[in-house]
Amino acid sequence: MVSHDQDPSRLEGKYVAMVVCWLLGNGCLFSWNSMLTIEDYYVFLFPRYHPSRVLTLVYQPFALGTIAILTYHEAKINTRRRNLFGYILFFLSTLLVLVLDLATHGKGGLGTYIGICAISGAFGIADAHVQGGMVGDLSFMIPELIQSFLAGLAASGALTSALRLITKAAFENSRDGLRKGAIMFFSISTFFEILCVLLYAYIFPKLPIVKYYRAKAASEGCKTVSADLAAGGIQTLHKEQDEEQYQRLSNKELLLQNIDYALAMFLIYALTLSIFPGFLSEDTGSHSLGTWYALVLIAMYNLCDLIGRYIPLLKFLKLVSRKGLMVSVLSRFLLIPAFYFTAKYGDQGWMIMLTSFLGLSNGYLTVCVLTSAPAGYKGPEQNALGNLLVLFLLGGIFAGVTLDWLWLIGKGW
Repeated sequence: MVSHDQDPSRLEGKYVAMVVCWLLGNGCLFSWNSMLTIEDYYVFLFPRYHPSRVLTLVYQPFALGTIAILTYHEAKINTRRRNLFGYILFFLSTLLVLVLDLATHGKGGLGTYIGICAISGAFGIADAHVQGGMVGDLSFMIPELIQSFLAGLAASGALTSALRLITKAAFENSRDGLRKGAIMFFSISTFFEILCVLLYAYIFPKLPIVKYYRAKAASEGCKTVSADLAAGGIQTLHKEQDEEQYQRLSNKELLLQNIDYALAMFLIYALTLSIFPGFLSEDTGSHSLGTWYALVLIAMYNLCDLIGRYIPLLKFLKLVSRKGLMVSVLSRFLLIPAFYFTAKYGDQGWMIMLTSFLGLSNGYLTVCVLTSAPAGYKGPEQNALGNLLVLFLLGGIFAGVTLDWLWLIGKGW
């Protein structure tokens, strides 16, 4: 049998697949990052409701609850249907934000705010479908594809931050400038989400490298890829073979073997989201950059998060030691007192540097964990482990956005 390292189909279409994965990763968070990035518009519309914190807090229970259910039933779920549902829900929800703003003529009020919160919850459901489904799917392929998807996730933040800086500069002095920028954001997001639906439905399953690894996973007993194989023009392999030969580890066994990776994902995002974006948006004080200050901090975080996700592509810089990863993750908690004292006594240069390091370490450690953990397992187990790690990632985000409220202690509401 030809080894997978020597098989030419392993590399055929690799770079096209990396670009498509990058775009699909971008689409996974582009709409949500658009909502986060225009929060100055929502703060203006709903000044008494803390939208920069509440919208994230609404989003997370829906994301976490949905991914928990999907992870539990992962082995029986049709991955193609799951991911398509997620991308279509992203498209419809993004379109609804646009329609809601146009229908209310940019007016605030409790009814509009509840509508925005409901759409935020829909984004959470869509994210759980797509992020868990795609990471699970890509976990049994080459690490470069999952790295590209994760880089796309970060790129969505960097792109929306860049767009926000451009729209702020363009519309800052115009009447109704915040609203014009928000409408432009969600018009672009709506177009991008329908592009991702088409990419996943018609392009991704037909790429040679994707068909190769899905066929390999099916031969190892993975049932989740059958619809994707059919879409790629391949019949499901080994359908009539005795399923007992495909005994895979249970989710519990996988979790126990990889508890350090799971805890690492939880702690990475618990720390990051306890600082970003709520603390950076509301608690960093007034500086010479004025209203640009929070936008610059968020843009620097997003840019460095994106850069951090490319560093592991250089093999000698990738951290693969499990102990090394855990020490690195735990050492990041020193950033909490660093941010506290910098916000209180430091100037904006130190805050920008700290925020950049927060983003860089977040992106770097995320890719190191998610590309290292699946190694050595069969396709069905790699898919399950990918879903489990995303579950802990979203759990960490939920813990982080909850802890973020602790920064308000003693400040008054």
